[in-house]
Amino acid sequence: MDIENGRIFSIKRMLACLVIAMGLICPGISQAFKVYVFTDMEGCSGVTGSEQIGGARADEGKRLMAEDMNACIAGCFAAGATEVVVRDGHGGGTNVDPKLIDARAKLIQGPTPGVRFKDLDGAEALILLGYHAMALTPGGVLAHSYSSAAIQGMWLNGREVGEIGVDAAIALEHKVPVVMVSGDDKVAAEARAWVPGVITCETKKGTGPQSAELVPIEESHALIKRKTEEALAKRKEIRLIEVKYPATMRWDYLPKGSLRTHNPDFKPVEDPRRVEKSGDSVEKLLIGK
Repeated sequence: MDIENGRIFSIKRMLACLVIAMGLICPGISQAFKVYVFTDMEGCSGVTGSEQIGGARADEGKRLMAEDMNACIAGCFAAGATEVVVRDGHGGGTNVDPKLIDARAKLIQGPTPGVRFKDLDGAEALILLGYHAMALTPGGVLAHSYSSAAIQGMWLNGREVGEIGVDAAIALEHKVPVVMVSGDDKVAAEARAWVPGVITCETKKGTGPQSAELVPIEESHALIKRKTEEALAKRKEIRLIEVKYPATMRWDYLPKGSLRTHNPDFKPVEDPRRVEKSGDSVEKLLIGK
């Protein structure tokens, strides 16, 4: 009986050592981690114009948004994520039909007052899915900075910025790196300029504010999944961006009744109303908290 117990103990010890060794060789295998996916619509696969984000073809845009979400969710779990939170982040945040979203992920919809990324804390990585370039970016599909109707331009600490830079700064305040950005080639370039080492996923090439050369939908979904896996494999290598505090943000506001910044006929206003604020949090400066 003692010999048998000794054998069992030896086997258990050997198995424990094997588990530890596997964890050292392949650290991602046994480590639980959370991923946060914030999803806009303008940069999603197949989206090229205003009618898809709030016009006659809005249902199409919502379906395309849901499909990109699912491709990203699949990539997250394939990469070893154990928790995925997906935020419906376009407009009022009630775009996708929850029944169409991969049930393995937690979906957040509707307003989240004072918080840009609800339930972000504890995540090891932030993915900005379906994003667009900042306002007035040449060739950027549906390019704008938070409000196409009200904001002509934004600056963070004197540097012109769009949603990529501001959202990366907010993520910094929660100590979560932006690891991947998807959208057109213009937003991919903007992301690389703001987040060194970030993985980008080009779902289209922008040819104007309302036009693009599209990656075929199924190919685009496969690309999103693959880039998601690549980004999460490198999540510990991608650094947080650097922001000096107190931070200063500036907005150039458009007069009421102006054309939207992604309207092909839009002309920049020469003397927009300028507002500047400084504080200890970019998130507070953007939306209050």
